[in-house]
Amino acid sequence: MNVLMIGSECTPFIKTGGLADVLGSLPQALKEEGVDVRVVLPKYENMDDHWKLQLTHLDELNVQMGWRNQYAGVEYIEYEGIPIYFIDNEYYFKRSNLYGYDDEAERFVFFNRAIMEMVMALDWRPDVLHCHDWQTGLIPVFLHTHYKDVEKFQGMKTVFTIHNLKYQGVFARSVLHDLMDFDEGMLTEDTFEFFGDINFMKGALNFSDFITTVSETYANEIQTPYYGENLDGVLRKRANELIGIVNGINDQNYNPLKDEALAFPYRSSLIKKAQNKMWLQEQLGLPVRKDVPMIGIVSRLVEQKGFDLIGRVIDELLYHDDVQIVLLGTGEYQYEQMLQWAQDRHPDKMSTNIRFSEPFSRQIYAASDMFLMPSRFEPCGIGQLIALRYLSAPIVRETGGLADTVIPFDEATGEGNGFTFTNYNAHDMLYTIRRGIEFYHQPDSWQQLVKNICKSKFTWKDSAEQYMDLYQSMFQ
Repeated sequence: MNVLMIGSECTPFIKTGGLADVLGSLPQALKEEGVDVRVVLPKYENMDDHWKLQLTHLDELNVQMGWRNQYAGVEYIEYEGIPIYFIDNEYYFKRSNLYGYDDEAERFVFFNRAIMEMVMALDWRPDVLHCHDWQTGLIPVFLHTHYKDVEKFQGMKTVFTIHNLKYQGVFARSVLHDLMDFDEGMLTEDTFEFFGDINFMKGALNFSDFITTVSETYANEIQTPYYGENLDGVLRKRANELIGIVNGINDQNYNPLKDEALAFPYRSSLIKKAQNKMWLQEQLGLPVRKDVPMIGIVSRLVEQKGFDLIGRVIDELLYHDDVQIVLLGTGEYQYEQMLQWAQDRHPDKMSTNIRFSEPFSRQIYAASDMFLMPSRFEPCGIGQLIALRYLSAPIVRETGGLADTVIPFDEATGEGNGFTFTNYNAHDMLYTIRRGIEFYHQPDSWQQLVKNICKSKFTWKDSAEQYMDLYQSMFQ
């Protein structure tokens, strides 16, 4: 099986979010399953020079976009046995940020078209083009339109993965002809049309052979109006070709026994975990207490992540409960101010850190007894998976990947690996947090919970096996 992974970011080369982690880890897991898997990305200006200097120039292509003829360089590196291709064009990608420009449609029409030309020129033929998020949404469309008669593409299949349905690539209808060489016949319900505009993701959903998203629950949720972001009708229509596969984490990268960021590495020792908590308390100027439960939050500070719920009850929690909260993240000004206010009101219980640091995030996972993720929606979520790896009990709302990975602790049966609540309600969340605090002070129950957490495994191997089954099913 030959698979070309197509995305707009990938660790360790360039990253803004979880998509990069998937593109950095899933190919490795697929390779171990015997897949010849390769990755293609834009060559961004802000990629580290360490990587740029290692690239080999492979080819130069001509990319037709409406009346434009654009240059596309193809550069190459092999990283841990995975061939990585980069599409080079300084006009489109030599910029200070990855996204957010007025010509976003043109940039990614170019990227998609250049990939089709690259595949034609390579002396290697993928069986599957696996596309990730709206930035690659034109690949399945081009395969069935402009390139449908090209011999090399005959029998080739496409998989499109939705990482977050909220971001779809919606642009003016003029893009259809001006950049993509399509006429009004592609402005229909079964193609690109979206409330008078065009929608790259909708095109992918209509033309892909198979659609995946990053958890089973999210796959069901996005077929409803509440979560469907105006594409629920398309997704219900494709329900038989839509599945959810939970992301994994790299359990070697996230390994508290070998993590150099930690003051006290550990495997399953709650004594050493408590030493990490006391070390972090000292670093942050919090009272150094082994017995106080610490709740960690590492997140973007946006409404999706549930910070309106936190804002409603944080003062009540910190005033009435014996608890410490350590937060790390940046985001919307209103939430940054709210969380700074909470620290100012309760400096002995709250540490608000409006920044991001990868080592610091790992120190919070290692030090915290519980980890809070009260998301309004969460396609998969990685925070709860890292928390479980570092023996921190997740407190989550039952949505998307959070519902699929966190099982509520049941003191009667001794089963479960965290604490959950169903309704998007601040006092339901507060009740669940207090339930976690109550169990923290019951040593036998907490030991059982941690034992369950130790058994929670979410590795990329499991995900890769499911993708392999999917790829193979398309050729049967």
